[in-house]
Amino acid sequence: MKYEIKGDSMPVVICRLSDGEKMITESGSMSWMSPNIQMETVGGGFGKVMGRMFSGESLFQNHFTSHGEGMIAFSSSFPGEIRVVDLTPGNDLIVQKRGFLASESSVQLSTYFQKRFASGLFGGEGFILQRLSGNGIAFIEIDGAAIEYDLAAGQEIIVDTGNLAAMSSTCSMEIRTVKGAKNVIFGGEGLFLTSIKGPGKVILQTMPISNLASTISSFIPSKG
Repeated sequence: MKYEIKGDSMPVVICRLSDGEKMITESGSMSWMSPNIQMETVGGGFGKVMGRMFSGESLFQNHFTSHGEGMIAFSSSFPGEIRVVDLTPGNDLIVQKRGFLASESSVQLSTYFQKRFASGLFGGEGFILQRLSGNGIAFIEIDGAAIEYDLAAGQEIIVDTGNLAAMSSTCSMEIRTVKGAKNVIFGGEGLFLTSIKGPGKVILQTMPISNLASTISSFIPSKG
């Protein structure tokens, strides 16, 4: 597979496939393709369907197979970036629940649950994430701009949960409460922040769609 990313702040990845090559995506991500690309919608069994339901993703995946030389494009659903991830066995990537865009068929998707229950109880988006594993190229969506950090073992960074786009599976994540009543009431950062510890790579996003939606809703007058 060969690919190129175009489109600046509303990017699209255009993939050129050889005969028999296959790509997978969540339903609705494909934008255009050549007529010799065949699509098949796959559920993947009850367990995988239920896992995707709990992670907030589509219940089904679309598989696209090229018959001859073909072309297919996948567009970002929100202004930002498309990042390329080259996965190898044992180097899994954990991504936000809506971050996966498309990948080669050799990449496996599964639901990733935080080991600490408190992370799920209070972490919102940080509790149920997606694990990308296997051997191949995957494309992930970033809301806004992507900022990367390579954390050493034990090195820590504190982020708002919505700003976490992806992290290496070697990283650990823990939800922490904001200390101090004045900070909680007047700080505007909410009750909880997310601690991420290395070793591993962390990809942060500057404009989470959840934050944007909250800002826009504050300008919409309530009815009644």
